[in-house]
Amino acid sequence: MTCTARRGSRLVSRGLSLVELMVGIAVGLFVVAAATVMVSSQLGENRRLLLESQLQQDLRATSDIITRELRRAGAARNAQNFVATPAAAAQFNAISATTPASGVHSPADITFRYERNAVEQGPWGFKLDNGVIKTQLVSSITGASAGWQDLTDGTVMEVTQFSITINREPPIEIACPKLCPSGNTSCWPLMYVRDFVVDISARLRSAPEVQRSVRSTVRARNEQIEFRTGGSPPAACPT
Repeated sequence: MTCTARRGSRLVSRGLSLVELMVGIAVGLFVVAAATVMVSSQLGENRRLLLESQLQQDLRATSDIITRELRRAGAARNAQNFVATPAAAAQFNAISATTPASGVHSPADITFRYERNAVEQGPWGFKLDNGVIKTQLVSSITGASAGWQDLTDGTVMEVTQFSITINREPPIEIACPKLCPSGNTSCWPLMYVRDFVVDISARLRSAPEVQRSVRSTVRARNEQIEFRTGGSPPAACPT
């Protein structure tokens, strides 16, 4: 930038002084620094939101898998055989008998059974092992346990808390055709409706300050029936 001044009959041109030039550079650097800080802050916040979203999605996917399996606990392919009819007595449901009835498991280490098909009948399970949730697999060929497999990626997140709470509603007594030998209903079977509450907390390996928790509640589709007539296996109703 130049400016002109009239001296006598001549026009004299002169530029900015050194002080003015330095002030201009300082103002420019200040503006650039402020813009850099703002952009850096925005990028950092965006990265944090992406990490939080990734962790939340991974936790939700893990919780959905666990609750989907727990919902099937106690299921059997021939469930009609566990209901008494005039022609046949109710059979004992060994699948339901090996399914957890109540209690809190933390760190979770829970196993249960259900019949997925004629071969795969469990036991299935979930447990927390060194910051990783693992699931117990069953061979689709032999039906035997195929060991434990990682359900969460230990290189991405560390699970800090994993618990499964099993809540049972007050039992419902199922009526039998006749009273117990003692003359009361103490040997009639009981039916329990169960809810599974799954709590998971985790943090990212790459950014431990990013932590998230998720809670899911699911009701078992198959109520637990408790036979109380004694014997092995116990009968549903007194004979």
